[in-house]
Amino acid sequence: MRPAGESATGTGIRAVMSAADWTLLLVLATLWGGSYLFGKVALAELPPFTVATGRLGLAAIVLHVVARVTGQRLPWTTAAWRAFWIMGLLNNIIPMSLILWGQITIGSGLAAILNASTPLFTVLLAHVFTRDERLTVHKVGGVLFGLAGVAVMIGPDALGGLHRGVLAQVAMLGAAVSYACAGIFGRRFAGTPPLVTATGQVTASGLTLLALSFVVDQPWRLAVPGFRTWAAVAALAVLCTALAYVIYFRILATSGASNLLLVTLLMPVNAALLGVVVLGEHIELRHLAGMALIAAGLVVIDGRFSSYLLGRLPEERSVSG
Repeated sequence: MRPAGESATGTGIRAVMSAADWTLLLVLATLWGGSYLFGKVALAELPPFTVATGRLGLAAIVLHVVARVTGQRLPWTTAAWRAFWIMGLLNNIIPMSLILWGQITIGSGLAAILNASTPLFTVLLAHVFTRDERLTVHKVGGVLFGLAGVAVMIGPDALGGLHRGVLAQVAMLGAAVSYACAGIFGRRFAGTPPLVTATGQVTASGLTLLALSFVVDQPWRLAVPGFRTWAAVAALAVLCTALAYVIYFRILATSGASNLLLVTLLMPVNAALLGVVVLGEHIELRHLAGMALIAAGLVVIDGRFSSYLLGRLPEERSVSG
């Protein structure tokens, strides 16, 4: 495993994704977009930490079984499990807890839209914490578009005081920052099989959340949930976690964090449609406007669309000169 700041040159990471990786990205967006729907259903009868614990615990069992069947062994060194735990903290414990808490107040579509700011935070944090992903004029312009989109989505409610609706939206942005940090930290797993990395980080974070749920939620005092809730937790675990994280680390190993986290731009479409069709939720015009600004920001950051229009590669210039 290599340091997060080490250059990706020579490791097999591609700046432009292949058709296979784009296909996997669309599958991942569908799986994670559905997680907002399943999470909303599960939260009707279970508190956030219990939902997250059930999701990760069941996913860990599934991944361990698959790893054993396929003959892949997990490393058992302290350094490896420390890295798994940090990855699980950034990629599971913090963002899942914030998202599930926020979804008690706001709809699944808006939750996914706010999470679409993840690549914008990745651009800023990568400039600070890595040596090979510096800010450029394109990236700065894209970040400004994206932050404007976030401001539009939160809207004038923020001016009326930090009531719970605004705090829930801020929690979603906190989850996006955590996911951005995970994408950068996760580059050190480039030489590890995706199934091994997924199993290790889900196991480490699942055990941590199990302890937290016992302290905070006291699940033994909860009423036994119905079939619909159990089915939602199972879908979260098997589809949106176990399968999704194998795909996640596969794309991360071949295409890098910046390309991988474009998945958060695709997720809101799936989540919003499912929220409207299945849960009867409503997406306001300002949410769509904010999403459009974030989309514009990501297009500017990526640079490939403008390159296609101009018929040449973009001339990137570092902000620092």
